[in-house]
Amino acid sequence: MRLVVQRVSCAAVTVAGERIAGIDAGLLVLAGVGRDDGDGAARRLAAKVAGLRIFGDEEVGVPLGQGRGGVPLGQRRGGVPLGQRRGKMNRSVTDVGGEVLVVSQFTLYADTRKGYRPSFVDAARPEVAVGVLEAFVEGLKSAGLQVAEGRFGAHMEVSLVNDGPVTILLEG
Repeated sequence: MRLVVQRVSCAAVTVAGERIAGIDAGLLVLAGVGRDDGDGAARRLAAKVAGLRIFGDEEVGVPLGQGRGGVPLGQRRGGVPLGQRRGKMNRSVTDVGGEVLVVSQFTLYADTRKGYRPSFVDAARPEVAVGVLEAFVEGLKSAGLQVAEGRFGAHMEVSLVNDGPVTILLEG
């Protein structure tokens, strides 16, 4: 599997003008399934995504509208506006209570080494990819995450607001 994991403030999927899925703060995961991938790889990557520490520890456990030390958000502490202080990336999507939007994307297996038209021979056939994606989603849910999904095989419009931006490529 190949994943593009993006930390987002929000993300949504629209199909034929209808919003079918959306999340608030969390992760947008573009997921491609290779022809040799199976449920085991999907579960391992789900655990990796659930535990990936790409959220700042400054925002964790802070009451809405408050900065660390009880300083209201927007007031300066240490010369940096608190709304812009992210801290080190020590927290996972699970730690911060974020959501995950999973969107299937076979084009992550594009081979562009020859010519100008991508080849997708390394991507899994739909009848295989659906099951592997389901195993991935179930792995995320079993980690306690709220998961929304795009629609497999549909022409989707994906909108997002990157947070950071933080974008991580995973393969396994």
